[in-house]
Amino acid sequence: MSLKNTQTLPNGVAIPELALGTWMIEDDVAADAVKAALDIGYRHIDTAQAYGNERGVGEGVRTSGIPREEIFVQSKLAAEIKDYEGAKAAIDQSLESMGLDYIDLFIIHSPKPWAEWDSEDRFFEGNLAAWKAMEEALEAGKLRAIGVSNFQRDDLDNLIENATVKPMILQLLAHVGNTPFDLIDYAKSKSMLVEAYSPIAHGKILDNPEIKAIAEKNSVTIPQLCIRYILQQDILALPKTGNPDHMKSNAQVDFEISAEDMETLKAITAKDYGDASMFPVFSGS
Repeated sequence: MSLKNTQTLPNGVAIPELALGTWMIEDDVAADAVKAALDIGYRHIDTAQAYGNERGVGEGVRTSGIPREEIFVQSKLAAEIKDYEGAKAAIDQSLESMGLDYIDLFIIHSPKPWAEWDSEDRFFEGNLAAWKAMEEALEAGKLRAIGVSNFQRDDLDNLIENATVKPMILQLLAHVGNTPFDLIDYAKSKSMLVEAYSPIAHGKILDNPEIKAIAEKNSVTIPQLCIRYILQQDILALPKTGNPDHMKSNAQVDFEISAEDMETLKAITAKDYGDASMFPVFSGS
Protein backbone atom coordinates (compact mmCIF):
# COMPACT_ATOMS: atom_id res chain seq x y z
CA MET A 1 0.00 0.00 0.00
CA SER A 2 1.15 3.55 -0.73
CA LEU A 3 0.34 4.44 2.88
CA LYS A 4 3.06 2.05 4.00
CA ASN A 5 5.65 3.04 1.38
CA THR A 6 8.42 5.38 2.48
CA GLN A 7 11.35 7.27 1.03
CA THR A 8 14.51 8.16 2.92
CA LEU A 9 15.71 11.69 3.61
CA PRO A 10 19.45 12.43 3.22
CA ASN A 11 20.02 12.04 6.97
CA GLY A 12 18.45 8.58 7.02
CA VAL A 13 15.00 9.56 8.33
CA ALA A 14 12.16 7.63 6.68
CA ILE A 15 9.21 9.66 5.39
CA PRO A 16 5.91 8.12 4.20
CA GLU A 17 5.39 8.91 0.53
CA LEU A 18 1.68 9.75 0.84
CA ALA A 19 0.60 12.44 3.30
CA LEU A 20 -2.53 14.18 4.50
CA GLY A 21 -2.52 17.90 3.77
CA THR A 22 -4.46 20.15 6.15
CA TRP A 23 -4.47 23.50 4.35
CA MET A 24 -7.81 25.28 4.87
CA ILE A 25 -8.94 22.79 7.52
CA GLU A 26 -10.09 24.87 10.49
CA ASP A 27 -8.28 24.40 13.78
CA ASP A 28 -11.40 23.26 15.65
CA VAL A 29 -11.95 20.34 13.26
CA ALA A 30 -8.33 19.55 12.43
CA ALA A 31 -7.96 17.03 15.29
CA ASP A 32 -10.88 14.96 14.00
CA ALA A 33 -9.54 15.07 10.44
CA VAL A 34 -6.09 13.94 11.59
CA LYS A 35 -7.48 11.12 13.71
CA ALA A 36 -9.68 9.96 10.81
CA ALA A 37 -6.64 9.88 8.52
CA LEU A 38 -4.57 8.00 11.08
CA ASP A 39 -7.39 5.48 11.55
CA ILE A 40 -7.39 4.89 7.79
CA GLY A 41 -3.65 4.27 7.85
CA TYR A 42 -2.00 7.59 7.05
CA ARG A 43 1.22 8.15 8.97
CA HIS A 44 2.35 11.44 7.45
CA ILE A 45 0.54 14.66 8.43
CA ASP A 46 1.33 18.11 7.02
CA THR A 47 0.50 21.47 8.59
CA ALA A 48 2.01 24.97 8.71
CA GLN A 49 2.13 27.99 10.94
CA ALA A 50 0.25 29.89 8.22
CA TYR A 51 -2.64 27.41 8.31
CA GLY A 52 -3.60 28.37 11.87
CA ASN A 53 -4.37 24.74 12.74
CA GLU A 54 -1.18 23.45 14.38
CA ARG A 55 -2.96 23.15 17.72
CA GLY A 56 -5.69 20.95 16.25
CA VAL A 57 -3.24 18.86 14.25
CA GLY A 58 -1.14 18.28 17.34
CA GLU A 59 -4.20 17.30 19.34
CA GLY A 60 -5.14 14.78 16.66
CA VAL A 61 -1.67 13.26 16.75
CA ARG A 62 -1.52 13.14 20.56
CA THR A 63 -4.99 11.67 21.07
CA SER A 64 -4.99 9.20 18.17
CA GLY A 65 -3.84 6.27 20.27
CA ILE A 66 -0.99 5.68 17.83
CA PRO A 67 2.58 5.91 19.20
CA ARG A 68 4.12 9.28 18.41
CA GLU A 69 7.18 7.68 16.81
CA GLU A 70 4.95 6.02 14.20
CA ILE A 71 3.58 9.36 12.95
CA PHE A 72 5.55 11.71 10.70
CA VAL A 73 4.55 15.33 11.37
CA GLN A 74 5.74 18.20 9.24
CA SER A 75 5.13 21.91 9.64
CA LYS A 76 6.38 25.08 8.00
CA LEU A 77 7.98 28.30 9.15
CA ALA A 78 5.82 31.30 8.29
CA ALA A 79 7.01 32.91 5.05
CA GLU A 80 7.34 36.30 6.73
CA ILE A 81 10.01 35.17 9.19
CA LYS A 82 13.42 35.95 7.72
CA ASP A 83 15.63 36.32 10.79
CA TYR A 84 17.40 34.04 13.24
CA GLU A 85 15.65 35.07 16.47
CA GLY A 86 12.24 35.09 14.84
CA ALA A 87 12.74 31.61 13.41
CA LYS A 88 14.10 30.27 16.70
CA ALA A 89 11.04 31.53 18.56
CA ALA A 90 8.68 30.27 15.86
CA ILE A 91 10.05 26.73 16.06
CA ASP A 92 9.45 26.68 19.81
CA GLN A 93 5.98 28.14 19.26
CA SER A 94 5.07 25.36 16.81
CA LEU A 95 6.21 22.73 19.31
CA GLU A 96 4.16 24.38 22.03
CA SER A 97 1.09 24.82 19.82
CA MET A 98 1.12 21.16 18.82
CA GLY A 99 2.08 19.88 22.24
CA LEU A 100 4.86 17.78 20.72
CA ASP A 101 8.43 17.18 21.87
CA TYR A 102 9.73 17.22 18.31
CA ILE A 103 8.64 17.85 14.72
CA ASP A 104 9.73 15.32 12.12
CA LEU A 105 10.19 17.82 9.29
CA PHE A 106 10.25 21.61 9.43
CA ILE A 107 10.20 23.61 6.21
CA ILE A 108 10.67 27.27 5.24
CA HIS A 109 7.27 27.90 3.65
CA SER A 110 8.46 30.32 0.98
CA PRO A 111 11.69 32.06 -0.04
CA LYS A 112 9.81 35.36 0.11
CA PRO A 113 7.11 36.77 2.40
CA TRP A 114 3.74 36.24 0.72
CA ALA A 115 3.10 39.98 0.48
CA GLU A 116 6.36 40.33 -1.46
CA TRP A 117 5.91 37.34 -3.75
CA ASP A 118 6.54 39.51 -6.83
CA SER A 119 9.57 41.26 -5.30
CA GLU A 120 12.95 40.97 -7.03
CA ASP A 121 14.53 40.54 -3.58
CA ARG A 122 15.29 36.84 -3.02
CA PHE A 123 15.82 37.32 0.74
CA PHE A 124 19.01 35.25 0.64
CA GLU A 125 20.37 36.61 3.92
CA GLY A 126 17.04 36.24 5.70
CA ASN A 127 16.63 32.66 4.55
CA LEU A 128 20.15 31.80 5.72
CA ALA A 129 19.41 33.37 9.11
CA ALA A 130 16.16 31.40 9.49
CA TRP A 131 17.92 28.26 8.27
CA LYS A 132 20.61 28.64 10.94
CA ALA A 133 17.90 28.54 13.62
CA MET A 134 16.51 25.41 11.99
CA GLU A 135 19.96 23.79 11.88
CA GLU A 136 20.37 24.43 15.61
CA ALA A 137 16.90 23.01 16.35
CA LEU A 138 17.84 19.95 14.29
CA GLU A 139 21.03 19.52 16.32
CA ALA A 140 19.04 19.93 19.55
CA GLY A 141 16.56 17.21 18.59
CA LYS A 142 13.60 19.55 18.28
CA LEU A 143 13.45 18.76 14.56
CA ARG A 144 14.37 15.49 12.84
CA ALA A 145 14.77 16.93 9.34
CA ILE A 146 14.67 20.34 7.62
CA GLY A 147 13.71 21.49 4.16
CA VAL A 148 12.14 24.21 2.03
CA SER A 149 8.99 24.92 0.05
CA ASN A 150 8.42 26.98 -3.10
CA PHE A 151 12.16 27.59 -3.54
CA GLN A 152 13.56 28.05 -7.03
CA ARG A 153 17.04 26.99 -8.13
CA ASP A 154 18.78 30.21 -6.99
CA ASP A 155 17.09 29.95 -3.59
CA LEU A 156 18.24 26.35 -3.23
CA ASP A 157 21.80 27.24 -4.26
CA ASN A 158 21.92 29.94 -1.59
CA LEU A 159 21.45 27.31 1.10
CA ILE A 160 23.44 24.56 -0.61
CA GLU A 161 26.48 26.80 -1.00
CA ASN A 162 26.34 28.69 2.30
CA ALA A 163 24.63 26.57 4.96
CA THR A 164 26.11 23.85 7.14
CA VAL A 165 23.20 21.43 6.61
CA LYS A 166 21.91 21.11 3.07
CA PRO A 167 18.15 21.18 2.39
CA MET A 168 16.77 17.65 2.67
CA ILE A 169 13.50 18.13 0.81
CA LEU A 170 11.88 20.53 -1.64
CA GLN A 171 8.12 20.88 -1.41
CA LEU A 172 6.57 22.43 -4.49
CA LEU A 173 3.44 22.76 -6.59
CA ALA A 174 3.35 19.84 -9.02
CA HIS A 175 0.51 18.03 -10.72
CA VAL A 176 -0.67 16.76 -14.08
CA GLY A 177 -0.65 19.83 -16.31
CA ASN A 178 1.93 21.76 -14.32
CA THR A 179 5.02 19.75 -13.36
CA PRO A 180 8.31 21.70 -13.07
CA PHE A 181 10.48 18.86 -14.36
CA ASP A 182 13.75 20.85 -14.51
CA LEU A 183 13.45 22.03 -10.91
CA ILE A 184 12.48 18.55 -9.71
CA ASP A 185 15.46 17.01 -11.48
CA TYR A 186 17.79 19.67 -10.07
CA ALA A 187 16.60 19.10 -6.49
CA LYS A 188 17.03 15.34 -6.89
CA SER A 189 20.53 15.88 -8.31
CA LYS A 190 21.37 17.66 -5.05
CA SER A 191 20.21 14.62 -3.02
CA MET A 192 16.92 16.21 -1.98
CA LEU A 193 13.61 14.42 -1.90
CA VAL A 194 10.76 16.20 -3.66
CA GLU A 195 7.22 16.52 -2.32
CA ALA A 196 4.26 17.74 -4.37
CA TYR A 197 1.51 19.76 -2.76
CA SER A 198 -1.81 20.14 -4.58
CA PRO A 199 -1.20 16.95 -6.62
CA ILE A 200 -4.87 17.05 -7.62
CA ALA A 201 -4.55 20.74 -8.52
CA HIS A 202 -7.56 23.04 -8.30
CA GLY A 203 -10.16 24.60 -10.52
CA LYS A 204 -10.91 22.88 -13.79
CA ILE A 205 -8.56 19.89 -13.74
CA LEU A 206 -11.36 17.49 -12.75
CA ASP A 207 -13.12 18.46 -15.97
CA ASN A 208 -10.08 17.98 -18.23
CA PRO A 209 -11.16 15.53 -20.98
CA GLU A 210 -7.66 14.12 -21.61
CA ILE A 211 -7.10 13.36 -17.94
CA LYS A 212 -10.61 11.99 -17.59
CA ALA A 213 -10.08 9.62 -20.53
CA ILE A 214 -6.88 8.18 -19.05
CA ALA A 215 -8.53 7.79 -15.64
CA GLU A 216 -11.42 5.89 -17.21
CA LYS A 217 -8.96 3.74 -19.16
CA ASN A 218 -7.31 2.76 -15.86
CA SER A 219 -10.67 2.34 -14.05
CA VAL A 220 -9.70 4.93 -11.42
CA THR A 221 -10.88 8.38 -10.39
CA ILE A 222 -9.16 11.52 -11.63
CA PRO A 223 -7.76 12.28 -8.15
CA GLN A 224 -6.36 8.73 -7.92
CA LEU A 225 -4.75 9.10 -11.34
CA CYS A 226 -3.25 12.45 -10.39
CA ILE A 227 -1.78 11.12 -7.14
CA ARG A 228 -0.38 8.03 -8.88
CA TYR A 229 1.19 10.29 -11.54
CA ILE A 230 3.17 12.03 -8.78
CA LEU A 231 4.17 8.87 -6.90
CA GLN A 232 5.28 7.16 -10.09
CA GLN A 233 7.91 9.87 -10.53
CA ASP A 234 9.35 9.12 -7.07
CA ILE A 235 7.82 12.29 -5.69
CA LEU A 236 6.01 12.37 -2.36
CA ALA A 237 2.34 13.31 -2.67
CA LEU A 238 0.48 15.67 -0.35
CA PRO A 239 -3.25 15.75 -1.19
CA LYS A 240 -5.30 17.78 1.25
CA THR A 241 -8.80 16.89 2.42
CA GLY A 242 -10.86 16.82 5.58
CA ASN A 243 -13.26 14.25 4.14
CA PRO A 244 -12.58 10.66 5.35
CA ASP A 245 -14.12 9.18 2.19
CA HIS A 246 -11.71 11.21 0.07
CA MET A 247 -8.83 10.22 2.36
CA LYS A 248 -9.62 6.55 1.70
CA SER A 249 -10.03 7.04 -2.02
CA ASN A 250 -6.81 9.07 -2.30
CA ALA A 251 -4.90 6.18 -0.74
CA GLN A 252 -6.16 3.62 -3.26
CA VAL A 253 -3.41 4.23 -5.78
CA ASP A 254 -1.71 0.84 -6.03
CA PHE A 255 -1.88 0.65 -9.80
CA GLU A 256 0.58 1.43 -12.56
CA ILE A 257 0.17 4.07 -15.25
CA SER A 258 1.64 2.87 -18.54
CA ALA A 259 4.70 4.62 -19.98
CA GLU A 260 2.58 5.81 -22.91
CA ASP A 261 -0.08 7.31 -20.63
CA MET A 262 2.61 8.91 -18.44
CA GLU A 263 4.05 10.68 -21.47
CA THR A 264 0.58 11.89 -22.43
CA LEU A 265 -0.02 13.20 -18.90
CA LYS A 266 3.37 14.93 -18.80
CA ALA A 267 2.54 16.79 -22.03
CA ILE A 268 -0.77 18.19 -20.78
CA THR A 269 -1.02 21.84 -19.75
CA ALA A 270 -3.64 22.54 -17.07
CA LYS A 271 -3.08 25.62 -14.94
CA ASP A 272 -6.59 26.90 -14.26
CA TYR A 273 -6.75 27.16 -10.44
CA GLY A 274 -10.17 28.76 -10.19
CA ASP A 275 -10.71 30.57 -6.90
CA ALA A 276 -7.28 29.46 -5.66
CA SER A 277 -5.64 31.78 -8.22
CA MET A 278 -5.78 34.51 -5.59
CA PHE A 279 -3.03 32.72 -3.63
CA PRO A 280 0.55 33.60 -4.68
CA VAL A 281 1.65 30.03 -5.43
CA PHE A 282 -1.25 29.61 -7.88
CA SER A 283 -1.02 33.10 -9.40
CA GLY A 284 1.36 32.13 -12.17
CA SER A 285 3.74 34.93 -11.19
